[in-house]
Amino acid sequence: MLKFPFERLDAFQGKSAAIKRPREITQFSFDEQHKHHLDQRSLRYYYPPFVQVPYIPDKHRIDLSQGFETFSRHDDSVNLGLNPLLDTIRHYEEQNGAKLDADILTWRVAPFDFFGEYIEENQAAKAAELQASKDMNQRANKSLDKMQFWGYKFETLATLPKQWQDCTRDEIEGRENEIVDNHAQYCSVVRTGIGNHSIVIGGEVDAVEGCKPDDPNEPIPYVELKTSEDFHAGDNFAAKKFERKMLRFWAQSFLLGVPKVIIGFRSKDGHLQRLEEWKTLDIPSFVKNRGMRSWDGNICINFAAAFLDFLKQHITGEGTWTIEQKKGEKQILLSKIADAYDKDIVPPRFREHRATFNFESASKG
Repeated sequence: MLKFPFERLDAFQGKSAAIKRPREITQFSFDEQHKHHLDQRSLRYYYPPFVQVPYIPDKHRIDLSQGFETFSRHDDSVNLGLNPLLDTIRHYEEQNGAKLDADILTWRVAPFDFFGEYIEENQAAKAAELQASKDMNQRANKSLDKMQFWGYKFETLATLPKQWQDCTRDEIEGRENEIVDNHAQYCSVVRTGIGNHSIVIGGEVDAVEGCKPDDPNEPIPYVELKTSEDFHAGDNFAAKKFERKMLRFWAQSFLLGVPKVIIGFRSKDGHLQRLEEWKTLDIPSFVKNRGMRSWDGNICINFAAAFLDFLKQHITGEGTWTIEQKKGEKQILLSKIADAYDKDIVPPRFREHRATFNFESASKG
């Protein structure tokens, strides 16, 4: 067992490690039955919900709980692992005749959960937030399932299945009554880099603002859609809680190259109050210069770069490894659990493709 200790975060301060701008390589979709497709059929288009609109009376309040009873929810217990991502990469390599080499291949959420987990060292603040979270979860009208539903409901309210000019009036104005369904998903696959490490990341994208550009070198105007409980100016506890939430919003969007985060602020009982737009790259500077400085973007990036250095140094050759961080401990544990690769993680068909496909011949052809 190997250890990556981080007793103090001071060691990660300073100018951030080099970052390579994420560029989309390809994409794929899950359809309404959550079946994998090598296209962008499930891409949604951002169109704001009818909140704070002059011609709509203030008394009309959008209830994010509407439709909870008919929610068509994907069974998250069925873990597809890396299979959809690897199948997409295999298809990309066969089509382009070039191997997609990278030091790290991962979904957006792992191993970059560590990206923003260790920034707040104020244990008293953590304890207070934990107690507040427990108190919140004890409220009868705020079950975890319903709060998760509010996020999916907001995505339904804020997106269209086609570009605005191609949608019917009913599709645009009837979103409040649309059945919420999270089976269909659109995923982007990007190439990026942190420090000395090349990375290929796959992740779900909520929507695009306008349309994807024809030029593959142009940034894609993707948007990340989030919900958060509204708070009033002067409520420092709520402001700090929101600022820490923004760390995850920023990290998720930053890693995948999503340039904008759109937040739907809601009331305690789940009514949509207002919208707020943030440019992803502006979030760390706001926290540093105008916020409560509860986290530092450079520390996050340097922490991630150092951790990737650690992984690359120790994970060599064949084998299966686990990464673990025990609650309350200031270290991450790396353990080799098998000398052979796990076929549930990297399926044999992908390894066979890499071993037998003639990349050189395909590229010449």
